[in-house]
Amino acid sequence: MLIILVGIALVAISFVLAKSDSPANEYIGTIRVIGLLIAIVGIGLASVKQIEPGNVGVQKLFGKVNPYILESGLNVINPLVEVVTFDVRTQNYTMSGVHDEGDKAGDDAIRVLSADGLEVIIDLTVLYKVVPFEAPRILKEIGTDYRNTIVRPICRTKIRDNAVYYDAVALYSTKRDEFQSRIFKTIEGDFKSRGLMLEQLLVRNITLPASVKTTIESKINAEQDAQKMTFVLQKEKQEAERKRVEAQGIADYQKILSTGLSDKQLQYEMIKAIATSPNAKLIIMDSKKSPSVIVDGK
Repeated sequence: MLIILVGIALVAISFVLAKSDSPANEYIGTIRVIGLLIAIVGIGLASVKQIEPGNVGVQKLFGKVNPYILESGLNVINPLVEVVTFDVRTQNYTMSGVHDEGDKAGDDAIRVLSADGLEVIIDLTVLYKVVPFEAPRILKEIGTDYRNTIVRPICRTKIRDNAVYYDAVALYSTKRDEFQSRIFKTIEGDFKSRGLMLEQLLVRNITLPASVKTTIESKINAEQDAQKMTFVLQKEKQEAERKRVEAQGIADYQKILSTGLSDKQLQYEMIKAIATSPNAKLIIMDSKKSPSVIVDGK
């Protein structure tokens, strides 16, 4: 646009000089030709607009927004229009309690009240993108700073609105996935109505009050102690069962002995006892009727 204005200015100057008595009158034709050439070059350059990959262009002329977008690549346009580019790739917006980690400097975590009246601190990352064909409407209704106008306030508000349905401990443990799914659905609808697409919502961290943390740790320790005691009792029960079976075996053996043993059984038990003694000698002499046993106690 600036080049076109320079060319037009030179042409205008040539006409002004033509009406005056000036030593520069002999250069009027040259100045006029140069001005026309500059204006033509400027119009040619302004009529071609290159849109980078992952972006779309929106044309704006005298405050009026063209509803048709310019795709990536070279586009021929009206040289007078202004082209506003929109990034249509995936973008992220992080709200974190860690300094310089989020998009805002300092502590930008979301502080919410749970159903039991406790303050819970939530770190969140939002993955979203601009719907390409909605870029003209976004420029017209919202502007180019949709991150601070739409993304940030909607996410913070919806998280606070939905956190009140959960207890602090439930948010931290059993209901975390349910909470994340719930806020995703509510934020997704608001984004869609404003030309944005919500791709993913990541609850990065949930920080509970110190008193609640202490309670949870005590509960976990008690559960671990209970599990340990259950294991000890089970082990003792198994040991008692083993001793009962052993005692039953001994009782059965003694019962067999008390019912009477034959001579051969007694002889067998005697031989077994002597054989296990390191200081006894055992001599068995065979005979026709029955074997003779001689014991040497040396």
